Amino acid sequence: MKWLKHKTVFMLLIIASLCFTLTGSAFAFSDIKGDKEQAAIESLEKKGIVSGNGKGKFSPKGELTVAGAVALIVKGMELNLNHIRFIKEPKASDYFTKVKDDAWYAQAFIIASVNGLDIPKDIDPNAKSTREQFAHWLYNAIKLKGDFAWTEMYFSFQDEKQVDSAYMNSIQRLLNGKIAKLDDKNNFRPKQPITRSEAAGMLHRAIEFVKVTPPIEPVDPEMNVLKDVKLTSESLNGDLLKVTISAMAPHPGYGIEIAGIDFHGDRAIVRYRLILPDPAAMYAQVVTEVKATTYVSAAFKPELGFQEPAESRKQETADGTKIIPLGSGSDSVETQHRVRNPDASTSSSEGSSGAASGF
Repeated sequence: MKWLKHKTVFMLLIIASLCFTLTGSAFAFSDIKGDKEQAAIESLEKKGIVSGNGKGKFSPKGELTVAGAVALIVKGMELNLNHIRFIKEPKASDYFTKVKDDAWYAQAFIIASVNGLDIPKDIDPNAKSTREQFAHWLYNAIKLKGDFAWTEMYFSFQDEKQVDSAYMNSIQRLLNGKIAKLDDKNNFRPKQPITRSEAAGMLHRAIEFVKVTPPIEPVDPEMNVLKDVKLTSESLNGDLLKVTISAMAPHPGYGIEIAGIDFHGDRAIVRYRLILPDPAAMYAQVVTEVKATTYVSAAFKPELGFQEPAESRKQETADGTKIIPLGSGSDSVETQHRVRNPDASTSSSEGSSGAASGF
């Protein structure tokens, strides 16, 4: 029966070994059990972002240096120099007066500076990183990941007067995003050194915030200039339609033109484009109707298409089409356009564009 006993012990050792392998970081650090940020520290260890002192300890209550804070944020937020081209190899001394080029954290400082984390040029990398500094640098790193919709609630806390005004917005954003936390006495403790545990917790929540929060899609403000865009058509004879796209613009400096026509079956999809005002001109701030016309075969049904990117105001387009000002006092702007109809010869619209002072 001895062989059975030995076999049982052997199997138990294998099972224990597998449990250690599968649970991984649950046993990575012996000094984080019960820490408020234990789960965050374990998560960062699994991702390879933190490794402790190499002897199974993380030192959660230890105070983080500026060098450690910068390196942690750069690594955790996956910042790099991939989008930058340098004319010479960058060195830490190009950006900071107290960061040595051969320091283990030198590359992290270069990345942080180039990416705009707003780290002072004369900062001492061996100094303790304060909680407000870490929050500010972390928020700037988050911004690099996208334009996120932050709630605008203002968090009032006991020691808010101690916060450097340059850091308050960053702290408020992190509090709104539940990335930073106030303590049990409603203090942020901005001037206190941040502990390794606190930094790990904030970084972990920042990573999760970026992961689950979709950034706001950039909006082209020019796409919102024209209002009440409409397409109308009228028959000129049995074979031809006059198609007009009209809209309301903020002032007479704006124009509109036909960008193109797409023919799909019996449909004619008419695309349009905003024409921007002359930046050197002055315009009366009067809401103005703008129009653009074209002609299509009566065999097609005209439909309003999408708006293409705007173009600057010009006197003549590439195909020779001119934008001609109307007489003074007109309240509409109408442009000419040339389009090739697959069923008819090239036709052009006859119109004019509105008047405004300086046009």
